[in-house]
Amino acid sequence: MSDFTHEHDKVWDLVDDITICMFITHDGQRHRARPMAAYVRRDEHAIYFLTNAESAKAHQTERDHDVTLAFADKGHNDYLTISGPARVSNDRDKIRDLFNAFAQASWQSADDPDIRLITVTPEEAEYWDSPGGPVALVKMMAAAATNRRPDLGDNEKVNL
Repeated sequence: MSDFTHEHDKVWDLVDDITICMFITHDGQRHRARPMAAYVRRDEHAIYFLTNAESAKAHQTERDHDVTLAFADKGHNDYLTISGPARVSNDRDKIRDLFNAFAQASWQSADDPDIRLITVTPEEAEYWDSPGGPVALVKMMAAAATNRRPDLGDNEKVNL
């Protein structure tokens, strides 16, 4: 397996595993972040989000298409950012396809006319994959004892 494939697989695997991210937009003056459920469709090279039509994130995304998604799994010391363009649509078929119990906490049904779809097309990613708690501590202690830098995992920038 090439590094290219491995890096891409790592990015998509992290997104699949973590599922909740901070969705970051720009309001014209500042960056704004809020937690959102990510609906990952690797075969479509897309990450989808459901939102209200009149939400700030929908309006901000319509004005400035560049967004960042920040994923964190603190329990496994896995972190990932994804950047790319996003667009807001009223694709009712895709909304129905994605609608699940999590979405039902916000809307009664997929046919709610207030639901909008945000589609993010990932272009760039960066991930940090580090060993967890006790392993990291042992590596840091060993590095300090030998005057070497500890191997604290992988950090890669990936063009998607």
